[in-house]
Amino acid sequence: MRIVAGSRRGHRIAAPRGVVTRPTSDRVREAAFALVGPVDDARALDLFAGSGAMGLEALSRGARRCVFVERDRDACKVIERNLEKLRLTSAVVLCQDVLRTLREERSRRHAYDLVLVDAPYDEWETHEEALGELLPGVLADAPLVVVETAAGVEPRLPLAPVTTRRYGSARITVFGK
Repeated sequence: MRIVAGSRRGHRIAAPRGVVTRPTSDRVREAAFALVGPVDDARALDLFAGSGAMGLEALSRGARRCVFVERDRDACKVIERNLEKLRLTSAVVLCQDVLRTLREERSRRHAYDLVLVDAPYDEWETHEEALGELLPGVLADAPLVVVETAAGVEPRLPLAPVTTRRYGSARITVFGK
């Protein structure tokens, strides 16, 4: 995998071994950021981060800061190594449950301009309702929420849908406030 655009364009990044994570392909990341547009100075939150590819892409494209949230310890180590390799210092890796993190961030009144959500495809329905309750509490005034699901799944959140597109076995849906 490589960073598609921005200051770290072309740099290779690692992905966790095994089948626990499913890294977002270069093609789907490029398409997602084409839908989002510029992310300069954005405060990003990468939920179910896996390899961290989406958040790393946001940082490369000019995001001010990114918080990566992933429960798998091996994946967290890979994200940390990718950040070190790319010399990206404006990031935090939280190795914990996404819903717990959202509750904590909401209580701290942290707000994000860009939220990247890539739950395991077979777990989306399990998380959808809780994400719908918690996400609005961590969004800035004009945020974008990018959700990656299996192509056959149409995510529903209490946010305004901006667009949805299918890319092979993946669907990218962008929501606004």
